[in-house]
Amino acid sequence: MSGLGTLIDVALSAAGGIFGLLFGSKIKKSMQETLMMACGFSILFLAIGGTMSKMLEINHGTLLQENITMMMVSLALGSVIGELINIQGWIEKFGLLLKRITKSDNDNEFVNAFISSTCTVCIGAMAIVGSIEDAINGNYSLLLAKGILDFVLLCVLTASLGKGAIFASISILIFQGAVEILAVFINPILTPDALSNLAYVGNILIFAIGVNIIWGKDIRVANMLPSLIVAAIWAAF
Repeated sequence: MSGLGTLIDVALSAAGGIFGLLFGSKIKKSMQETLMMACGFSILFLAIGGTMSKMLEINHGTLLQENITMMMVSLALGSVIGELINIQGWIEKFGLLLKRITKSDNDNEFVNAFISSTCTVCIGAMAIVGSIEDAINGNYSLLLAKGILDFVLLCVLTASLGKGAIFASISILIFQGAVEILAVFINPILTPDALSNLAYVGNILIFAIGVNIIWGKDIRVANMLPSLIVAAIWAAF
């Protein structure tokens, strides 16, 4: 059944967020901060591992860098497109709408929690490749694995940042649902090279999320999302 993987992911993500909300208040502030750092470092090294697997290749005992031009052009051009569209601004507006609907006006971290969590669980190879596999082949195993990871991530993020993180599960439904619908139509151009480029650039964006979490930076990762499209198109040339 196509789409089952995304529904499982959404359910596990929401459950993780609710679990973090219910029991997060019972965790000391210092422990919440430590858990947040642990989550951030996990994201960083997950991204580093994924990026290095696409960037580096050993050839006759020599370590070579692969597709550097593709990576730089994709990030630069995609970021320009994203800033022009202001994707993060639209996500912030959606976060503010959710804040009003849930009567969370006193929660100053609601929108920040929503954006940080949305970027964390929606950007990356597992979300994109998993959704494509689910849509085309009905194989939801990758999204099941992602759902388990998202359960843990949203549990920690909700406990640390607040209940705004729970609603990242809605973002998963929208984002991965859109990818699954599009995958049916663009399947012929989703070559192994295109998927590899997506994974390469996607992991770099995940790294940026980790930087935001650990060092409190304000990298507008959402505005860099078009980089994924540029990376996929690059494979056609």
